[in-house]
Amino acid sequence: MNQPPLPEIDSLWRDTAPAAPEAMPFSGELQTDVAIVGGGYTGLSTARALAAQGVDVVVLEANRLGWGASGRNGGVVSGKFRLGFAEMARRWDIATARRMHDIGIEAIENVGAVLEEFGIDADYRPSGSLRCAHRPEALEALRAECDWLRGTLGDDAVSILDAEEMAAETGSRDFCGGMLNRHGGVIHPLKFHRGLAAGLRGRGLRIHDESPVTGIAPRADGGVDLHLASGRVRARQVVLATNAYSGLTPAASVIERRVVPFRSAMVATQPLTGTAAEALLAHGRSYTETRRMMRWFRKSGDRLLYGGRGAFGKSDSPAAFAALEKAMLTQFPQLAGLQVTHRWSGLVAMTMDSLPHLGRIDGRIVYAMGYNGTGVALASYIGPHVADLVLGRKPDAGLLGQLPLPQVPLYPVREVGVRIVAGWYQFLDAVGK
Repeated sequence: MNQPPLPEIDSLWRDTAPAAPEAMPFSGELQTDVAIVGGGYTGLSTARALAAQGVDVVVLEANRLGWGASGRNGGVVSGKFRLGFAEMARRWDIATARRMHDIGIEAIENVGAVLEEFGIDADYRPSGSLRCAHRPEALEALRAECDWLRGTLGDDAVSILDAEEMAAETGSRDFCGGMLNRHGGVIHPLKFHRGLAAGLRGRGLRIHDESPVTGIAPRADGGVDLHLASGRVRARQVVLATNAYSGLTPAASVIERRVVPFRSAMVATQPLTGTAAEALLAHGRSYTETRRMMRWFRKSGDRLLYGGRGAFGKSDSPAAFAALEKAMLTQFPQLAGLQVTHRWSGLVAMTMDSLPHLGRIDGRIVYAMGYNGTGVALASYIGPHVADLVLGRKPDAGLLGQLPLPQVPLYPVREVGVRIVAGWYQFLDAVGK
């Protein structure tokens, strides 16, 4: 990547959000308790939690606020993890799985609480989600998961839909069934992020964008110096909240090799009102497929958004967008002849164990990262747990705060590895395995 600050990213969210606030670059010298590198959901939620406990804090964002994943994700509010709850119970125990399930629900509820606390209108719809089975074997796996969640964890918000119910829900005949989860919903992610940033600034928090940290150096007194092109911040501790963009500057190099940045692409259609596609996705939920190379879709206003993994490389890929649009038309032929008005992509931070993590590098540096594609709720919820870690307390964050975040093996050739694995998954999806 070029050196930040980098240009804004065109997206549907940017075109439908209120005007961005003026940039507030950092300059000069500052002494503070905690410096947070990264101004996304993780950084802002951590700043909010620390400030509420009387800790002096500053947030330093390399680009404009909302430039990264917090401003260009799919806007899905979900409490799930890439590693399923039944698998957690198998690897650890039922109590661990239950705590992680509770964390997911708490994260969802926190979104609504933040919206209410700061008076944010972010088009939030607590409409739930629907996982769409692309073949009978996938439906049977969903049925087993649903039975386990209801029977073991007592989660009665999940239920199974048959093929006819799926067609009524989605407007597509491409699915043989699915699992409805009434937890969560959809949101305008950039409105959410800008509303939270504005609310925190209104409370006097120092949140600086266009302020890339170029280096972090330990001091003899146990603190750190954060170097910027336009000044220096002296802090007792640092929180690295850079997630999939940890390689953007040298500041987060200590955690860069602990996640695989996986590019995810999205397209959005013209407004569907008055067209043959107007009735698609009428319940306004978020929808994901059960294919290995997952695709997802949802409505935003009266537009249909369609996204998926597999956009490889360091920038947008015309081939990835073309593949998405082809898949979208296959599932929703009602969209034929309608215009795709927006195409954009961004990085998802994937971890080797499929779990988010928060932890310490040493006595000076704390990190939180690795949401594996479900960061809207989890990243905006994790702040109090990160604050506990900063303040020397043990976070009640289940597996998120208990496990070490493993290094990515063969990191210099990660892009080749991602392409090989993704290609294999695409082949298995194509042959129905």
